[in-house]
Amino acid sequence: MNRTLQVYLGNEARLIGTLRYDQAGAREHAAFSCDNDWLAAPDRFALEPNLPLVAGAQYHRKISDGSVFHAAIADTEPDGWGRRVILRDHAKRRQSVRRAGKDAGAARLNAVDFLLAVDDGSRVGALRFRDEQGVFQRAAEPGRRTAPPLLELRQLLAASRAVEMETETAADLAYLRGRGTSLGGLRPKCTVVDDDGLLAVGKFPSVQDERAVSKGEILAMTLARRAGIHVADARLVDSDGVPVALIRRFDRTLDGRRLMYVSAATLLGVEAGDATDHSYAEIVDALRLHGAAVQADIEELWRRMAYSILITNVDDHLHNHGFLHAEHGLWRLSPAFDLNPFPDRDRELKTWISDDTGPEATIDALMSVIAYFRIPLKRAKAILQEVENAVAGWRDVAKSLGMTDRDLEDFADAFEHSERTAAAKASA
Repeated sequence: MNRTLQVYLGNEARLIGTLRYDQAGAREHAAFSCDNDWLAAPDRFALEPNLPLVAGAQYHRKISDGSVFHAAIADTEPDGWGRRVILRDHAKRRQSVRRAGKDAGAARLNAVDFLLAVDDGSRVGALRFRDEQGVFQRAAEPGRRTAPPLLELRQLLAASRAVEMETETAADLAYLRGRGTSLGGLRPKCTVVDDDGLLAVGKFPSVQDERAVSKGEILAMTLARRAGIHVADARLVDSDGVPVALIRRFDRTLDGRRLMYVSAATLLGVEAGDATDHSYAEIVDALRLHGAAVQADIEELWRRMAYSILITNVDDHLHNHGFLHAEHGLWRLSPAFDLNPFPDRDRELKTWISDDTGPEATIDALMSVIAYFRIPLKRAKAILQEVENAVAGWRDVAKSLGMTDRDLEDFADAFEHSERTAAAKASA
């Protein structure tokens, strides 16, 4: 199989290059070529450090279970939940074809199938892909909204639960098809249009949840804002008594303009199949090379580290940090997202504070890097005190969100631990 796709940027659909995909049996290859007009444009920029602004095909080598595509393109692929919906939809369609006595066709979806399965209107970031027939992928189906309104939340929740329980119908899958997102892993979710007409991600409780995860995420997001963190707008909405976390998409402006987004992994040049441990110190290095507001974002990153330690947000891998393009190949930290308290996890960070500290989520480790982050001790203490003060009020904020005494008991270990005492002492 050979595919040639044109790659465009933003609502204005500026051609920036060509993506070629080749498959021969189990082997897949992809190459990106910059468009000559893009290379000559005064506002051109590299999509990522590993895709410099040069003429000719730039090939990408797949590592382990990583993507066949360059990382900036792979950032727009469906996440784990989106892939699950796509795979089950594909299987259901094949069963239908077989029942009709026809050839079911190819049994296996390839990388380009997944890439193009995301709706063009809700694809993360500003990249867009046009097929050989000149159609942006994934095109909206006739009579179907690209992203459903909040009014349809009940139907979205029901369809998602059916997929989790493997009882979904073809209609459930058709309803969810293409509406997943690249931001958020394996948990059930869907892109929706909120009451203000803006794109958001609706994150649903899982049938496997043993605590109120949706409420916990909104609690973490609310406290983060109180702690002075630049965080995505987030709130709880009710769907027939079921709490749904609604996170507004920060890769769209209020007038709907698309913003170029890459994950921290992409900015660092870290492939999904790379088994090496990475650190916040490496993100600092990347900011010093590619940042539009270097010290401001480094300080923001240190504040987020402090917050993650104090709420036991230990799922802080490099795809849970992101960047938005500012200008001329310079980037800003995106608003924080996917902040969750994990009361039942070991207190070890996925992204280490530094190579010297290892995975330990401690205030001692945090304070040990202030020189590398170029944060004066007095300023570090002030930031830490602001974060600790915000986290100290977690129970009151939780109750204001409708969390029960049982919910508070379930989450207490994430918020009440010895590092809180260490933070109060270090910030004094």
